[in-house]
Amino acid sequence: MPSAPGSDAVAAARVVLSQMGISPAYLVTSGVGAPTFGEVIPKVRARLAPGTLRTYNTHFGHLLDRWADTRLDEPTTAELDDMACAIAANARINKASRGGRSAVERFVAAVRCIYRYAEDNGWIHPADNPARKLSKPVRRASHRYAIPPDQLAEICHVAATTGNDPDLDTLVLRLHTETACRRSGALALRPHDLDAEQCLVYLREKDGTDRWQPVSPTLMQHLLDHADERSSPSSGQLLRYRHGRPVTGRRYDHLWARVGESLPWVAAQGITTHWLRHTTLTWVERTFSYAVAREYAGHRGKAGGVTATYVKSQIQEVATALAVLTGEPHPLAPIKRSATAPAAGSL
Repeated sequence: MPSAPGSDAVAAARVVLSQMGISPAYLVTSGVGAPTFGEVIPKVRARLAPGTLRTYNTHFGHLLDRWADTRLDEPTTAELDDMACAIAANARINKASRGGRSAVERFVAAVRCIYRYAEDNGWIHPADNPARKLSKPVRRASHRYAIPPDQLAEICHVAATTGNDPDLDTLVLRLHTETACRRSGALALRPHDLDAEQCLVYLREKDGTDRWQPVSPTLMQHLLDHADERSSPSSGQLLRYRHGRPVTGRRYDHLWARVGESLPWVAAQGITTHWLRHTTLTWVERTFSYAVAREYAGHRGKAGGVTATYVKSQIQEVATALAVLTGEPHPLAPIKRSATAPAAGSL
Protein backbone atom coordinates (compact mmCIF):
# COMPACT_ATOMS: atom_id res chain seq x y z
CA MET A 1 0.00 0.00 0.00
CA PRO A 2 1.37 3.46 -0.86
CA SER A 3 2.14 5.67 2.09
CA ALA A 4 -0.12 8.66 2.89
CA PRO A 5 1.05 11.83 1.10
CA GLY A 6 2.54 14.61 3.18
CA SER A 7 0.85 17.95 3.73
CA ASP A 8 3.16 19.66 1.20
CA ALA A 9 2.20 17.14 -1.49
CA VAL A 10 -1.51 17.59 -0.74
CA ALA A 11 -1.18 21.38 -0.92
CA ALA A 12 0.68 21.13 -4.22
CA ALA A 13 -2.00 18.83 -5.63
CA ARG A 14 -4.72 21.26 -4.61
CA VAL A 15 -2.90 24.10 -6.40
CA VAL A 16 -2.61 22.04 -9.60
CA LEU A 17 -6.28 21.02 -9.46
CA SER A 18 -7.33 24.61 -8.85
CA GLN A 19 -5.36 25.80 -11.87
CA MET A 20 -7.06 23.12 -13.96
CA GLY A 21 -10.51 24.11 -12.66
CA ILE A 22 -11.10 20.68 -11.11
CA SER A 23 -12.42 20.17 -7.60
CA PRO A 24 -11.28 17.18 -5.48
CA ALA A 25 -14.94 16.14 -5.22
CA TYR A 26 -15.11 15.89 -9.01
CA LEU A 27 -12.30 13.34 -9.02
CA VAL A 28 -14.25 11.23 -6.57
CA THR A 29 -17.60 11.42 -8.34
CA SER A 30 -16.56 11.56 -11.99
CA GLY A 31 -16.10 7.83 -12.16
CA VAL A 32 -19.64 7.06 -11.03
CA GLY A 33 -21.48 9.72 -13.04
CA ALA A 34 -23.54 12.68 -11.97
CA PRO A 35 -26.83 12.35 -10.09
CA THR A 36 -30.16 12.54 -11.92
CA PHE A 37 -32.44 15.55 -12.26
CA GLY A 38 -34.90 13.76 -9.99
CA GLU A 39 -32.26 13.55 -7.27
CA VAL A 40 -30.90 17.09 -7.59
CA ILE A 41 -33.96 19.28 -8.20
CA PRO A 42 -35.54 18.65 -4.74
CA LYS A 43 -32.25 19.72 -3.14
CA VAL A 44 -32.11 22.87 -5.26
CA ARG A 45 -35.73 23.69 -4.43
CA ALA A 46 -34.98 23.48 -0.72
CA ARG A 47 -32.23 26.10 -1.05
CA LEU A 48 -34.18 28.75 -2.97
CA ALA A 49 -36.03 31.74 -1.59
CA PRO A 50 -39.83 31.54 -2.01
CA GLY A 51 -39.92 34.18 -4.75
CA THR A 52 -37.14 32.55 -6.76
CA LEU A 53 -38.73 29.14 -6.34
CA ARG A 54 -42.03 30.45 -7.74
CA THR A 55 -40.16 31.75 -10.78
CA TYR A 56 -38.22 28.55 -11.44
CA ASN A 57 -40.64 25.88 -10.26
CA THR A 58 -42.62 25.56 -13.49
CA HIS A 59 -39.42 24.86 -15.39
CA PHE A 60 -38.19 22.43 -12.74
CA GLY A 61 -41.41 20.58 -13.48
CA HIS A 62 -40.66 20.54 -17.22
CA LEU A 63 -37.22 19.08 -16.56
CA LEU A 64 -38.61 16.41 -14.23
CA ASP A 65 -41.32 15.45 -16.71
CA ARG A 66 -38.72 14.80 -19.37
CA TRP A 67 -35.53 13.87 -17.55
CA ALA A 68 -36.34 12.79 -14.00
CA ASP A 69 -34.20 9.65 -14.39
CA THR A 70 -31.56 11.29 -16.60
CA ARG A 71 -28.12 12.15 -15.21
CA LEU A 72 -27.09 15.81 -15.32
CA ASP A 73 -24.09 14.98 -17.51
CA GLU A 74 -26.23 13.39 -20.24
CA PRO A 75 -28.24 16.25 -21.86
CA THR A 76 -26.41 18.35 -24.44
CA THR A 77 -26.65 22.08 -24.99
CA ALA A 78 -28.55 21.38 -28.21
CA GLU A 79 -31.16 19.34 -26.32
CA LEU A 80 -31.59 22.12 -23.77
CA ASP A 81 -31.95 24.61 -26.63
CA ASP A 82 -34.66 22.44 -28.18
CA MET A 83 -36.50 22.39 -24.87
CA ALA A 84 -36.25 26.17 -24.62
CA CYS A 85 -37.75 26.52 -28.11
CA ALA A 86 -40.64 24.24 -27.15
CA ILE A 87 -41.28 26.33 -24.04
CA ALA A 88 -41.34 29.52 -26.13
CA ALA A 89 -43.78 27.97 -28.60
CA ASN A 90 -46.15 26.89 -25.82
CA ALA A 91 -45.88 30.04 -23.70
CA ARG A 92 -49.14 31.58 -22.56
CA ILE A 93 -50.34 34.42 -24.78
CA ASN A 94 -51.62 37.61 -23.15
CA LYS A 95 -51.46 41.38 -23.64
CA ALA A 96 -47.85 41.54 -22.51
CA SER A 97 -46.65 38.50 -24.48
CA ARG A 98 -43.38 38.81 -26.39
CA GLY A 99 -43.14 35.51 -28.19
CA GLY A 100 -42.25 33.50 -25.11
CA ARG A 101 -39.01 35.40 -24.45
CA SER A 102 -39.72 35.77 -20.73
CA ALA A 103 -40.53 32.07 -20.40
CA VAL A 104 -37.26 31.12 -22.10
CA GLU A 105 -35.32 33.57 -19.93
CA ARG A 106 -36.74 31.96 -16.78
CA PHE A 107 -36.09 28.47 -18.15
CA VAL A 108 -32.44 29.24 -18.84
CA ALA A 109 -32.07 30.76 -15.37
CA ALA A 110 -33.61 27.65 -13.80
CA VAL A 111 -31.31 25.30 -15.72
CA ARG A 112 -28.25 27.37 -14.82
CA CYS A 113 -29.31 27.30 -11.18
CA ILE A 114 -29.37 23.48 -11.22
CA TYR A 115 -26.03 23.12 -12.94
CA ARG A 116 -24.40 25.77 -10.76
CA TYR A 117 -25.42 23.68 -7.76
CA ALA A 118 -23.97 20.61 -9.48
CA GLU A 119 -20.69 22.42 -10.13
CA ASP A 120 -20.50 23.54 -6.50
CA ASN A 121 -20.83 19.91 -5.42
CA GLY A 122 -18.26 18.63 -7.91
CA TRP A 123 -20.77 16.61 -9.95
CA ILE A 124 -20.19 18.56 -13.16
CA HIS A 125 -16.94 20.07 -14.38
CA PRO A 126 -17.37 23.66 -15.64
CA ALA A 127 -16.04 22.65 -19.05
CA ASP A 128 -18.71 19.93 -19.29
CA ASN A 129 -21.59 22.12 -18.13
CA PRO A 130 -24.12 22.38 -21.02
CA ALA A 131 -25.99 25.22 -19.27
CA ARG A 132 -22.97 27.52 -19.60
CA LYS A 133 -23.42 27.58 -23.37
CA LEU A 134 -27.14 28.39 -23.23
CA SER A 135 -27.88 31.99 -24.18
CA LYS A 136 -30.78 33.99 -22.83
CA PRO A 137 -32.89 35.89 -25.37
CA VAL A 138 -32.07 39.57 -25.64
CA ARG A 139 -34.44 41.48 -23.39
CA ARG A 140 -36.46 44.04 -25.30
CA ALA A 141 -37.16 47.52 -24.00
CA SER A 142 -40.21 47.70 -21.76
CA HIS A 143 -43.42 48.96 -23.34
CA ARG A 144 -44.60 50.39 -20.03
CA TYR A 145 -44.81 54.14 -19.61
CA ALA A 146 -45.82 56.67 -16.97
CA ILE A 147 -49.61 56.80 -16.69
CA PRO A 148 -50.92 60.35 -17.27
CA PRO A 149 -52.51 62.04 -14.21
CA ASP A 150 -56.08 62.01 -15.58
CA GLN A 151 -55.89 58.30 -16.40
CA LEU A 152 -54.37 57.49 -13.02
CA ALA A 153 -57.29 59.34 -11.42
CA GLU A 154 -59.71 57.18 -13.44
CA ILE A 155 -58.01 54.00 -12.20
CA CYS A 156 -58.20 55.14 -8.58
CA HIS A 157 -61.86 56.11 -8.98
CA VAL A 158 -62.83 52.68 -10.34
CA ALA A 159 -60.91 50.94 -7.55
CA ALA A 160 -62.66 53.11 -4.94
CA THR A 161 -66.19 52.64 -6.27
CA THR A 162 -66.29 48.98 -7.35
CA GLY A 163 -65.39 45.59 -5.94
CA ASN A 164 -66.03 43.91 -2.61
CA ASP A 165 -63.25 45.69 -0.69
CA PRO A 166 -62.56 49.18 -2.07
CA ASP A 167 -60.75 50.21 1.13
CA LEU A 168 -58.15 47.52 0.55
CA ASP A 169 -57.78 48.29 -3.15
CA THR A 170 -57.35 52.04 -2.70
CA LEU A 171 -54.81 51.43 0.07
CA VAL A 172 -52.84 49.14 -2.22
CA LEU A 173 -52.87 51.65 -5.07
CA ARG A 174 -51.76 54.49 -2.82
CA LEU A 175 -49.00 52.38 -1.29
CA HIS A 176 -47.59 51.55 -4.72
CA THR A 177 -47.99 55.07 -6.09
CA GLU A 178 -46.25 56.70 -3.13
CA THR A 179 -43.42 54.22 -2.66
CA ALA A 180 -43.01 52.86 -6.23
CA CYS A 181 -42.55 49.48 -4.55
CA ARG A 182 -42.90 46.18 -6.33
CA ARG A 183 -45.80 43.86 -5.63
CA SER A 184 -43.54 41.58 -3.60
CA GLY A 185 -42.57 44.51 -1.38
CA ALA A 186 -46.18 45.32 -0.54
CA LEU A 187 -47.07 41.69 0.16
CA ALA A 188 -44.04 41.29 2.44
CA LEU A 189 -44.89 44.38 4.51
CA ARG A 190 -45.56 43.69 8.22
CA PRO A 191 -46.98 45.91 10.97
CA HIS A 192 -43.62 46.05 12.73
CA ASP A 193 -42.11 47.35 9.49
CA LEU A 194 -43.88 50.68 10.07
CA ASP A 195 -41.99 53.56 11.69
CA ALA A 196 -44.92 55.83 12.46
CA GLU A 197 -42.81 58.59 14.03
CA GLN A 198 -40.60 59.11 10.96
CA CYS A 199 -43.23 57.95 8.42
CA LEU A 200 -41.09 55.15 7.00
CA VAL A 201 -41.93 51.64 5.84
CA TYR A 202 -39.38 48.84 5.57
CA LEU A 203 -39.57 47.22 2.14
CA ARG A 204 -38.10 43.81 1.29
CA GLU A 205 -38.07 43.09 -2.42
CA LYS A 206 -36.45 40.89 -5.04
CA ASP A 207 -32.88 39.62 -4.86
CA GLY A 208 -32.87 40.10 -1.08
CA THR A 209 -32.85 43.91 -1.29
CA ASP A 210 -34.37 45.94 1.52
CA ARG A 211 -34.71 49.61 2.40
CA TRP A 212 -36.56 52.16 4.50
CA GLN A 213 -38.94 54.08 2.24
CA PRO A 214 -40.68 57.37 3.18
CA VAL A 215 -44.49 57.54 3.06
CA SER A 216 -46.87 60.39 3.71
CA PRO A 217 -48.47 60.84 7.15
CA THR A 218 -51.84 60.10 5.54
CA LEU A 219 -50.71 56.77 4.11
CA MET A 220 -48.98 55.84 7.36
CA GLN A 221 -52.20 56.40 9.29
CA HIS A 222 -54.18 54.32 6.82
CA LEU A 223 -51.64 51.48 7.11
CA LEU A 224 -51.84 51.58 10.90
CA ASP A 225 -55.65 51.63 10.82
CA HIS A 226 -55.72 48.74 8.35
CA ALA A 227 -53.44 46.62 10.55
CA ASP A 228 -55.56 47.39 13.61
CA GLU A 229 -58.97 46.85 12.00
CA ARG A 230 -57.98 43.58 10.32
CA SER A 231 -55.97 42.20 13.23
CA SER A 232 -52.68 41.88 11.35
CA PRO A 233 -50.11 40.17 13.61
CA SER A 234 -47.10 42.33 14.39
CA SER A 235 -44.72 39.94 12.60
CA GLY A 236 -47.28 38.72 10.04
CA GLN A 237 -48.40 40.12 6.72
CA LEU A 238 -49.98 43.55 6.99
CA LEU A 239 -52.32 43.59 3.97
CA ARG A 240 -55.36 41.43 4.73
CA TYR A 241 -58.96 40.84 3.74
CA ARG A 242 -61.75 41.82 6.10
CA HIS A 243 -61.94 38.32 7.57
CA GLY A 244 -58.22 38.43 8.37
CA ARG A 245 -56.81 36.20 5.64
CA PRO A 246 -53.56 37.56 4.10
CA VAL A 247 -53.79 39.08 0.63
CA THR A 248 -52.01 37.24 -2.19
CA GLY A 249 -51.03 38.18 -5.72
CA ARG A 250 -54.45 37.04 -6.92
CA ARG A 251 -55.99 40.18 -5.37
CA TYR A 252 -53.86 42.27 -7.71
CA ASP A 253 -54.97 40.18 -10.69
CA HIS A 254 -58.64 40.60 -9.78
CA LEU A 255 -58.20 44.32 -9.17
CA TRP A 256 -56.75 45.02 -12.61
CA ALA A 257 -59.24 42.73 -14.32
CA ARG A 258 -62.05 44.71 -12.67
CA VAL A 259 -60.50 48.05 -13.58
CA GLY A 260 -60.06 46.80 -17.16
CA GLU A 261 -63.76 46.02 -17.40
CA SER A 262 -64.59 49.66 -16.64
CA LEU A 263 -61.65 51.19 -18.51
CA PRO A 264 -61.06 49.32 -21.80
CA TRP A 265 -57.68 51.04 -22.38
CA VAL A 266 -56.38 49.41 -19.18
CA ALA A 267 -57.25 45.95 -20.50
CA ALA A 268 -56.04 46.72 -24.03
CA GLN A 269 -52.57 47.74 -22.86
CA GLY A 270 -52.28 45.15 -20.11
CA ILE A 271 -51.69 47.77 -17.40
CA THR A 272 -50.66 46.32 -14.05
CA THR A 273 -49.30 47.50 -10.71
CA HIS A 274 -45.78 47.75 -12.11
CA TRP A 275 -46.96 50.64 -14.31
CA LEU A 276 -47.46 52.64 -11.11
CA ARG A 277 -43.77 52.15 -10.35
CA HIS A 278 -42.92 53.54 -13.79
CA THR A 279 -45.27 56.47 -13.24
CA THR A 280 -43.81 57.58 -9.90
CA LEU A 281 -40.16 57.01 -10.81
CA THR A 282 -40.54 58.86 -14.11
CA TRP A 283 -41.94 61.88 -12.27
CA VAL A 284 -39.18 61.77 -9.64
CA GLU A 285 -36.47 61.62 -12.31
CA ARG A 286 -37.98 64.47 -14.32
CA THR A 287 -38.61 66.68 -11.27
CA PHE A 288 -35.50 65.95 -9.19
CA SER A 289 -32.67 63.86 -10.65
CA TYR A 290 -31.60 60.42 -11.79
CA ALA A 291 -29.79 59.87 -8.49
CA VAL A 292 -32.93 60.57 -6.46
CA ALA A 293 -35.04 58.37 -8.73
CA ARG A 294 -32.52 55.52 -8.39
CA GLU A 295 -32.63 55.75 -4.60
CA TYR A 296 -36.42 56.09 -4.64
CA ALA A 297 -36.63 52.86 -6.67
CA GLY A 298 -34.28 50.99 -4.35
CA HIS A 299 -32.01 50.06 -7.25
CA ARG A 300 -28.65 48.61 -6.35
CA GLY A 301 -25.70 47.34 -8.32
CA LYS A 302 -23.49 48.93 -10.96
CA ALA A 303 -26.18 50.61 -13.07
CA GLY A 304 -25.08 54.14 -13.81
CA GLY A 305 -21.38 53.30 -13.70
CA VAL A 306 -18.79 54.37 -11.17
CA THR A 307 -20.23 57.89 -11.08
CA ALA A 308 -23.30 56.56 -9.26
CA THR A 309 -21.04 55.93 -6.26
CA TYR A 310 -20.31 59.65 -5.95
CA VAL A 311 -23.75 61.07 -6.74
CA LYS A 312 -25.69 58.70 -4.51
CA SER A 313 -28.89 60.17 -3.10
CA GLN A 314 -29.96 60.05 0.55
CA ILE A 315 -33.23 59.14 2.21
CA GLN A 316 -33.85 62.81 3.05
CA GLU A 317 -33.90 63.62 -0.68
CA VAL A 318 -36.34 60.76 -1.28
CA ALA A 319 -38.53 62.16 1.49
CA THR A 320 -38.41 65.61 -0.12
CA ALA A 321 -39.51 64.13 -3.47
CA LEU A 322 -42.36 62.32 -1.74
CA ALA A 323 -43.43 65.50 0.05
CA VAL A 324 -43.70 67.33 -3.25
CA LEU A 325 -45.48 64.36 -4.87
CA THR A 326 -48.15 64.13 -2.17
CA GLY A 327 -48.31 67.77 -1.10
CA GLU A 328 -47.80 66.72 2.54
CA PRO A 329 -44.84 67.67 4.76
CA HIS A 330 -42.65 64.74 5.75
CA PRO A 331 -40.77 64.48 9.10
CA LEU A 332 -37.45 63.87 7.34
CA ALA A 333 -37.75 66.60 4.73
CA PRO A 334 -40.32 69.41 4.80
CA ILE A 335 -41.25 70.74 1.39
CA LYS A 336 -38.58 73.21 0.30
CA ARG A 337 -39.45 73.67 -3.34
CA SER A 338 -42.56 73.99 -5.44
CA ALA A 339 -43.25 71.62 -8.30
CA THR A 340 -46.23 70.22 -10.10
CA ALA A 341 -46.77 66.61 -9.14
CA PRO A 342 -48.68 64.76 -11.91
CA ALA A 343 -49.62 61.87 -9.66
CA ALA A 344 -50.40 63.88 -6.53
CA GLY A 345 -53.96 64.71 -7.52
CA SER A 346 -54.74 61.02 -7.94
CA LEU A 347 -53.53 59.85 -4.52
